[in-house]
Amino acid sequence: MANKIPTKLPEILYEDKNVFVFNKPVGLMAHSDGRTGEITLADILLEKYPKMKKVGEPARFTDKNGAEKIIYRSGIVHRLDKDTTGALVVAKNQKAFEFLKRQFQERSVKKKYLAIVYGSVKNDKGTIDRPIGRSKSDFRKWSATRGARGVLREAVTDYKVLKRFSDKKGEPFTLLELCPRTGRTHQIRVHLKAINYPILGDNLYAGSRPAALGFSRPALHSAGISFEAQKGKRVSVEASLPDDFKAALSEHQH
Repeated sequence: MANKIPTKLPEILYEDKNVFVFNKPVGLMAHSDGRTGEITLADILLEKYPKMKKVGEPARFTDKNGAEKIIYRSGIVHRLDKDTTGALVVAKNQKAFEFLKRQFQERSVKKKYLAIVYGSVKNDKGTIDRPIGRSKSDFRKWSATRGARGVLREAVTDYKVLKRFSDKKGEPFTLLELCPRTGRTHQIRVHLKAINYPILGDNLYAGSRPAALGFSRPALHSAGISFEAQKGKRVSVEASLPDDFKAALSEHQH
């Protein structure tokens, strides 16, 4: 069943005169990829705040007819995959955008994710330090294993086990807290696949493993983000667990 895309803004977790932090729902793209006509968070923002149109950097895309298109990201400084839920920061003006972008580049923005993965993760905590390149088998995918193509970019993710549990069939799963130190495309999904604990429900990286625990999307949630506001204070925002996580974790106590 296709997700209904909301036409009103998602829940606002934090707002000041320069910044929004939204609780992004599942199924909502942050901004257009130039290929689909879906309503995005950027579209919804523009309807309400037309002045935000050119905040940020324009992205150039080639559409399916080969024509070049320019898409404005309307203040979106970092993105979450369409089916990843949780905290997403948006700058309201260009000055705030530059200020936040610099923090992302300098890695002073702290991000915390929660994921449910297939299998019982062996170590209670660890660091995945594996550069990421393009997958040689699928243009949609990235890879952190030998044979990745193109430029390999440094990628580091710290993880901690919060809970190990099993479903009713006895299949093991692990709830992880993940803090990426870098911000590569699909980084957490790629890193977890590389250590053989892919994310539950991740059709792109978990291969043909069956969906379980009621998930019809990758079980990945942006649970918290912290950054510096322009007046120098540190802002820390948490996004509560979405319903599918709550249901999976309450049903399968082990």
